[in-house]
Amino acid sequence: MKPRVVLGFLGSTLDQGKNPDRWKRWRPTVAMCQHDDFLIDRLELLHAARHTPLAQRIVKDISQVSPETDVTRHRVEMADPWDFEEVYGRLHEFARNYAFDTDAEDYLVNITTGTHVAQICWFLLTEARAVPGRLLQLTPPKRWNDGSPGRYGVIDLDLSRYDRIAMRFKAEQTEATSFLKSGIETKNPAFNHMISRIEHVAIKSVAPLLLTGPTGAGKSQLARRIFELKHTRHQVKGAFVEVNCATLRGDQAMSALFGHVKGAFTGANTDRPGLLKAANGGVLFLDEIGELGLDEQAMILRAIEERRFLPVGSDQDSQSDFQLIAGTNRDLQADVMQGRFREDLLARLNLWIFRLPGLRERREDIEPNLSFELQRYAETNGDTVTFNKEARERYLSFATSPDALWLANFRDLGASVTRMGTLAHSGRITEAIVMEEIERLKGRWRRDEPNADATEIAGLIGRERLEDIDLFDQAQLATVIRVCRQSRSMSEAGRKLFAVSRLAKASNNDTDRLKKYLVRYGLGWSDIRENDGGTSGQ
Repeated sequence: MKPRVVLGFLGSTLDQGKNPDRWKRWRPTVAMCQHDDFLIDRLELLHAARHTPLAQRIVKDISQVSPETDVTRHRVEMADPWDFEEVYGRLHEFARNYAFDTDAEDYLVNITTGTHVAQICWFLLTEARAVPGRLLQLTPPKRWNDGSPGRYGVIDLDLSRYDRIAMRFKAEQTEATSFLKSGIETKNPAFNHMISRIEHVAIKSVAPLLLTGPTGAGKSQLARRIFELKHTRHQVKGAFVEVNCATLRGDQAMSALFGHVKGAFTGANTDRPGLLKAANGGVLFLDEIGELGLDEQAMILRAIEERRFLPVGSDQDSQSDFQLIAGTNRDLQADVMQGRFREDLLARLNLWIFRLPGLRERREDIEPNLSFELQRYAETNGDTVTFNKEARERYLSFATSPDALWLANFRDLGASVTRMGTLAHSGRITEAIVMEEIERLKGRWRRDEPNADATEIAGLIGRERLEDIDLFDQAQLATVIRVCRQSRSMSEAGRKLFAVSRLAKASNNDTDRLKKYLVRYGLGWSDIRENDGGTSGQ
């Protein structure tokens, strides 16, 4: 067993032991050395010069009750022992100069003596591991004259050591991640990992978040859930302000975002605070941030960094303290290269990026999301609808098959449920309704797929480069991208793409073939399987 070392202040009042109140006759510094089951090998006793006589008496008394305990006195002078900054500074300096050896000794910090400020500072230094030990708390005996030294308790600030506390934190984390997923029991491992990461970052950080992914992947809904989670944890008091940047153009964008003063332009008959001001104390969600003009981007950057911005027509700054969540379906790095997005703004957003995958990348999550959409339909329309067994099986069989493109992702799924629910008689979705809906979805996707492919490719390589690629090659590239996103590794994607031609080759290096194909378009595996912040997948 390692030698036990206790650090603590001399109790300038309690250790006198002369107070008429019975509990104050108890001398904690001496009493902690009187426990038969708690041997203290060394006591590092801190005190001011004016308390030297008392400290000498305490050392003498300890030598009588516990000869095994070696006491080392340290003079620590403080002009005001109730001044937090001074006390913390002195104790931090003491800790930095002390030769801790955790391999050889076990350290405890006595938080029973000293001012309340000193006790708080000990706690903070121990929690930060500036003092690598545990806390020691002493309690006086119930009867002062029964000869008992009282009780002691050792507190380890590593909460993972406390099973019930650890279980509680785990339960709270599980509840939070479920909340972010709207209670949907998702099965996709990558998506679940991403949500867990977002939960942790949302609680611990106020830095901007960037949610990327295709249209309809659920960025707006997730942003609102992040706000609601922070609100329930009392981390924000203001509102959730959502802005679709694709609808803002020119002066309208400036005025809507930053506000204006009366007379700033024709029609500005009154002052307008703007959406950034409305988000003060809350969360501002800028959806499709890549659609903002460069001037608006510059002002957004200043607002993020300085919490200040200039309303249109004003010569005086306005202030707003908000957390930014941004969303985009564009490749902002490509936009930076083409001069359409500010590099400094992207650098500010680049701390936490989470890519929400499309529904096609999460086919195992279609069934729980179908149940969620049915529930949402019932809440919205006041009409509960269900599938019969055959109809549900038929719909899920199609929905999880390669024939289901889900070009608009969850918007497609929600619209599909709405249509079937509306056509259902007596609240039952039949197999006939399902077959009709399947044909409707197929027809729509046949019309929209080329445009969807072009949009997806443009998000990776940029629209200008897309214009130089033949339609035939676009279709081929779109297929390659789709297979890559449905595969767990480049080698798996290569095996799928070259399944026939590889049979005629003596040596199969599908990974190299795929890599060379992607390089032709300036792409790599990481570009397609975007995984910033350690995540991928909704």
